[in-house]
Amino acid sequence: MKRQAARQQGFTLIELMIVIAIVGILAAIALPAYQDYSVRARMSEPMARLAEAKTSVSEFYASIGVTPTAEQAGINTVARTEIVRSIRYAATSTDVTIQALIYQSVMPGSGGDRSFQLYGRLDDTTRTITWTCTLAGSDSVEQRYLPANCRNPAP
Repeated sequence: MKRQAARQQGFTLIELMIVIAIVGILAAIALPAYQDYSVRARMSEPMARLAEAKTSVSEFYASIGVTPTAEQAGINTVARTEIVRSIRYAATSTDVTIQALIYQSVMPGSGGDRSFQLYGRLDDTTRTITWTCTLAGSDSVEQRYLPANCRNPAP
């Protein structure tokens, strides 16, 4: 009579422990990266609103030669979303400032109002505007959370 060898059924304890350790290591790496990514993703909305206003102001200035009012540029200053509280616009004969005010809970760190700001310097001879992006507010934010065009802006 031949006896069949008993077959192993299921996983051994060591195999299960190895799988749990691998999952733990992956979670330790992935969760912080995901949190950083989600903050940066939320910053795309204020930048999109600013880019929209920037394009309108630039086109108006290039074609007419004077800075427009918010209404002439078509800037919706009262639009509220989950991230952007409002848009502020100010223009003089030499410069333009567009701000996207964001809610405190959007970025990590202590409370305080923050806003992305586009500052435009007018050039009357070429009818162009040179734009600089900054983050204004009551508290500094790590550079890694900012959109690429707002990191370490030129003075």
